[in-house]
Amino acid sequence: MSADLDPVESPDSTDAPRPPLRLAYGKETWKEIAFLLSNLFTVLAGFVYAVVSVLLGVALSVTVIGLPLLALGLGGARWIGRSERARARALLGVRVAEPSPLPRRGGFFPWLWTSLKDPVAWRTQLYGLIRLPWGIVTFTIGLVSLLVLWPVLPFLARGLSNADRGMVRGLLSPSDELERRIAELESDRGVVVDTAAADLRRIERDLHDGAQARLVALAMGLGLAKEKLLADPEAAAVMVDEAHGEVKLALQELRDLARGIHPAVLTDRGLGAALSSVSARCTVPVKVNVDLVERPAEAIEGIAYFTVSELLQNVSKHARARSASVDVWRADDRLLLQVRDDGAGGARLDGGTGLAGLAERLGAVDGLLVLDSPDGGPTTVTAELPWRSRPAA
Repeated sequence: MSADLDPVESPDSTDAPRPPLRLAYGKETWKEIAFLLSNLFTVLAGFVYAVVSVLLGVALSVTVIGLPLLALGLGGARWIGRSERARARALLGVRVAEPSPLPRRGGFFPWLWTSLKDPVAWRTQLYGLIRLPWGIVTFTIGLVSLLVLWPVLPFLARGLSNADRGMVRGLLSPSDELERRIAELESDRGVVVDTAAADLRRIERDLHDGAQARLVALAMGLGLAKEKLLADPEAAAVMVDEAHGEVKLALQELRDLARGIHPAVLTDRGLGAALSSVSARCTVPVKVNVDLVERPAEAIEGIAYFTVSELLQNVSKHARARSASVDVWRADDRLLLQVRDDGAGGARLDGGTGLAGLAERLGAVDGLLVLDSPDGGPTTVTAELPWRSRPAA
């Protein structure tokens, strides 16, 4: 706490108000101090649990209950690791991905073998063992500094807590890159499923509200024309002519719907022609430049097409631009798309223009979306996709 001192009086001044009481350190410093002081209690619990569970399981391994007891102890270590990650996240701001759960395999022996070779649990046990002296040191230094060395306590707290951050990242993170990759794929799978379900609902809605309703009206019109064919041929001819117009509109709606699923021009002529076609529907002039020696795989080509299509729709609806450009090229094993416009700028990934959803869909296929849109423009959106070559025919 800051000292509450009387102000120095000057000959020509009245009594000035005293400064309000305030905390000496910022919020982050107090969180780090709380983490250091709580280390003693958490490391004692973790050390006792690690020693008892491991030694008891190893000592009894010559009996039938030893290895199952060790496996159960390792399972409990995962819960300790989860609580330590939560404590570090709340007080140190360290965000470590949660390791994926152990695979569920039927039978006792598969479960036993999977639990005994779980690297996440073993590293958590190691974390509990090696942190006992560190916890005593940090508690002692933190408490003594809080009472005696408080002017330098923020610097001590930052240095000690940085060491804690390194231990948490090194021992409580997922086991390796493969583990992190599994977690990413699990998240991406949910995005892909949600996107596919949304696309199916959109197609169903378009069919029901568009072509289907028009075809129902067409059937009713032809039925009435059939009834009037003998009694009033002229009226029947007019109704048939109207039905012919409805057929043309229904066919156009079906073509548009098919283009929204997968445009025929993309299949027949490739990405350059397809992007030229979609850019022609933009409300501003668009210059398209596709520099590809070969065509990518069909799935990547389709994602690239719909990415550019959605970005150009944003240009038409929100950018207030006079012109735009689309560039597509390959760089090593990546396919790069860049859409620029000279509009008002100020676009944000969370601004309600669909860019956040587009970024999620690209991330689900190992893609990336980068937005550069200062206020006043111009706006540049760069998308990356993994390159996969089209299989030989």
